[in-house]
Amino acid sequence: MAGFHTKTFINHDDYMTPKSAWEAIEEYIPKNKKIWESFYGDGNSGKYLTEMGFNVIHEDIDFFDDNVRPEYDLIVSNPPFSHSKEVMDKLYEIDKPFILIFPSSKINTTYFRRWKDRNIQIIIPRKRIHFNKLLDGKIIKEKSKCNFDCFYYCYKMNLPKDIIWLE
Repeated sequence: MAGFHTKTFINHDDYMTPKSAWEAIEEYIPKNKKIWESFYGDGNSGKYLTEMGFNVIHEDIDFFDDNVRPEYDLIVSNPPFSHSKEVMDKLYEIDKPFILIFPSSKINTTYFRRWKDRNIQIIIPRKRIHFNKLLDGKIIKEKSKCNFDCFYYCYKMNLPKDIIWLE
């Protein structure tokens, strides 16, 4: 019988956010704030948010380097999932508003539980987000759709409810 130990997984974080993922929550992103799309990827995410009318900073800089952090009001991004803990630890330290796309399972981790007294709010998409896989700078056509669910994790966004189910 095959078990989990027989599989080989390659850590691959280059999954780009489709415009539809930002359009789904457009009404919850304030137009009058300066957004930092802090994880560059292929550069399209920042372009999509700009096309939607948001004031966006989207440069290929290191999110973890305090010396290059731009002036911004909130972060709207899809961070690399393999660095979720480091991202959430840094955001805890920074203590500024954000909307981040992460797998729904992340809410069960120790590092997310640390946020229990800081009022994380969640937006639940109507269906799975199908990210664009980037390999060697090119979008790769996937044979199958995304096999996990993601939430939009929000902090200091003053959403009307703590859990919002998108229609």
